[in-house]
This record gives sequence, C-alpha cells and structure tokens, in this order.
Amino acid sequence: MTEHLRDLWIGTYPAEGAGTPAGRGEGVWRVTLDPATGALGEPVLAAETPAPSFLALDRAAGLLLAVNETADGTVSAFRVGAGDGGPSLAPLGSVPSGGDDPCHLLIDPASSAVYVANYSSGTLAVLDRGPDGLAADGPAQVLGHTGSGPVADRQEAPHAHFAALAPGGGHVLVSDLGTDELRRYRRDPATGRLTEDGVAATLRPGSGPRHLVFSADGRIAYVVGELDVTVAVLAWDVERATGRVVQQVPAAEDGTGPGRRALPSHIERVGDRVLVATRGTDVLATFAAGPDGTLAPAGQVALPGAWPRHFAVVEGCTVVADQVGGSLTVLRDGVVVSTAALPAPACVVVA
Repeated sequence: MTEHLRDLWIGTYPAEGAGTPAGRGEGVWRVTLDPATGALGEPVLAAETPAPSFLALDRAAGLLLAVNETADGTVSAFRVGAGDGGPSLAPLGSVPSGGDDPCHLLIDPASSAVYVANYSSGTLAVLDRGPDGLAADGPAQVLGHTGSGPVADRQEAPHAHFAALAPGGGHVLVSDLGTDELRRYRRDPATGRLTEDGVAATLRPGSGPRHLVFSADGRIAYVVGELDVTVAVLAWDVERATGRVVQQVPAAEDGTGPGRRALPSHIERVGDRVLVATRGTDVLATFAAGPDGTLAPAGQVALPGAWPRHFAVVEGCTVVADQVGGSLTVLRDGVVVSTAALPAPACVVVA
C-alpha cells in the first residue's frame, strides 16, 4: 500500500434487497482511498460471507467482525493479515448472533465482549471474542423486552438497531426503533456483562430511533429518527445515564417527490458539525452545533448514488455507501470528488 493511501473495509447487503436470500455474491470488500484527493482505488472482494451489512474492527487483536443480516442471524470473524495488494481477510468461523437479522456491532474497548443488535427479534446479545475469533459456544447473554409504537408496519414489536457506550462507560445503550426508546443496560467493565436497567430516554412517538452519536463532552446526544425524519437533540445526564429531548429538527430538507419516502440512516459528529444521511431523498445534510449543543441546518448535498445507508469520515473525506445505487461516493468540502462501483455497499470502516 502506498504510504498516503488508506484502506477501507466495505460491508454489503443482499443486492436484491431486504427479505431476499443471502449468498448471491455479497461479501466484505477492500478499497483504497487517497485522502488528499478523495480518489478511490479499484474495489477488491476480500471475503465472501452472507449479508455482512455492518462491520466492526478490533485493531489491537487484528480481527474484523461482520454481522450476517439474515433471519437466522450469525456473526462472522476474520483475521486481518498482510496481502500482496493490501490487508487480507482469513475466515475464523461464525457463531449465532442471539437473534434475527443482526444489524449492528459494538466492540467493548475494555473487555472481550461484543454487543450485537438484532433488528427483527429486538434482542441485544453479548458475545465473547478471543485470539481465534468469537467464542464457539455462542452468545453469553441475550437480553430483550416487549413493547411497540404507533407506526403499525414498523413498530409492532421491539427492533434493536444500534448499540453505543454511554458517556462514562457505565452503560450500553440500544436504539429501539420499534418502541421509540433508548434502552439502558448496566455494564460490568471487567467482563462486559450486562444487566437490564430500564429506559435511558423516550423519544417522540413514531420517531423510530435508528443511530446516535454524542457530543465531545458527552453532555448532548444526537439521535436520528428513521420514521419521523428528524434528529432529536437530547440533554444528557452523564451521571444518571438519562437523556431529555430539548430540540427536534428535520433530518433533511423536504424533497421526497412523488413516490419517494425519506428514511434517515446514519449520523456522525465531526467537531462542531453533525452529518446525517437520508435515503429516498439521497442527501447528506450538515448541521452546525451551537454552544448549547442545539443544531442549525448548514446545507445538504445531493448524492449521485441511491440509498445512502452508512458513511465514514476519513481525514476530511466523507465516504458514503450508496446501497441501492451500487457505489461508493466520496465528498470533500461538500463536493463529490469520486465514485466507485461496488455491489450494494452498506457499511464503511477504516482498516
């Protein structure tokens, strides 16, 4: 690898969409990025595995983990090695994810635990990792609850969509799209084991919380609502691990058009800016965070690809996975500078 290039791992989704059989060519891809120019190299298929829609990298252990987002969910582990053209992946096996359609992974930074959000079953599972991948006996814990929301076709039951460490590290939070809640689990820092600890925050009915990110000082949480197309700004009590909504802003400018539905997907914070991708309208919006953490719109960019499911900010470049468009898009300073064709990209992780 040329010194100034960065390698990216790209997770993918079944090309024919949700509910279709996995195993039709999707896998984990590797692509290089030149941060100085935003140029992408030719994507290379590094590992075949079904529906790896979200990835997480344990750099210290040299492990890449991938959910396999299928009805009978699993998580796969890969050893990261050195190949002729860049990093390579060697499969280390798969274990049950503790639920149906796993869609997000969180690696505990202080223990061997891995937290898996299983969307369709609404469960949070705790797996253990070791030097040879994931513990073969499967989940050490599977935690779930009951509930629903007002959107009948999307909120008939809990739907765990995202897991995050709360500021201070005492709790793991789960965005539950089905119940409009941030669920809270007390975390043992030595073992990573969890204890159910109720609800950290309740969002607007029908909002469908999907992904979240915290301010640098941990006093503000930004939660993107997939169903009501908003970003909720929460004043966060670090000591109590609770949040209170203080602002609700549209996640994107109106522009769905006939037959198009806006569905926000991923949210990131970069300094005092918050970025939000929205599918359907296919835009990346930027918000400026004020001194109190509240947001003001700061523009949006129309993306050339369709269905921006996830993105990562890499040394000033924003790399967007356009799932339905079948491409990666790179933006610098709000301008599209390069694209690369790749089947149904769903997740971007820096190698």
